[in-house]
Amino acid sequence: MCGRIAFFKSKKKVINELQIDKWDEYQYSSDYNIVPSNKLYVLTSKKSLRVVNSMTWGIIPKRLKKKRLINARIETLQQKSSFRNLLKTNRCLIVCDGYYEWKREDKNKVPYYFSKEDDEIMFFAAIHQNNQFCIITKEATEKVSSIHHREPLIVNQSQINNYLNIKKDAMEILNSIKPPNLKFYEISKDVNNPVNNDPAIIKPVN
Repeated sequence: MCGRIAFFKSKKKVINELQIDKWDEYQYSSDYNIVPSNKLYVLTSKKSLRVVNSMTWGIIPKRLKKKRLINARIETLQQKSSFRNLLKTNRCLIVCDGYYEWKREDKNKVPYYFSKEDDEIMFFAAIHQNNQFCIITKEATEKVSSIHHREPLIVNQSQINNYLNIKKDAMEILNSIKPPNLKFYEISKDVNNPVNNDPAIIKPVN
């Protein structure tokens, strides 16, 4: 499961580091508390060019009408025709700094912030349709499973071109990916309210 994301790296750093050819969204602002149905910055490939634009988090299939699908399990991607077809033709990567997950403790849910140990940009494997996207998730590693049993499938920077290239087998690429080293720590329950959107919400709880 992945239901809340943070993205606050500078636009200049992202463009330079990822060698972005085109950034469709002319406005950019840091966002520490992105929720489903919000827009996120998404990396796609168009004629071998790296393009960043904004898409809405959550695909609404025609059969479900109003229900947004924000995550798709890698284990069942090929069993669902709608997802299987999108994986063949509509791949994208979600660009972010980190994400949030909640650990169940008795009747309480305790929030944690996850990021890469080196604090570099993260890329979540995803699929898109009609300017909407859905994040691909996998079973959590032993380390992450202490908080939650699922985690987003994070693509290494060296595998970006391979994943976005629709001529290549996406499942083969995804199944070969080794998860990066993540760090996580407990944060304030202020994150529960999307109105709270500033650096303070990713500070560790003392």
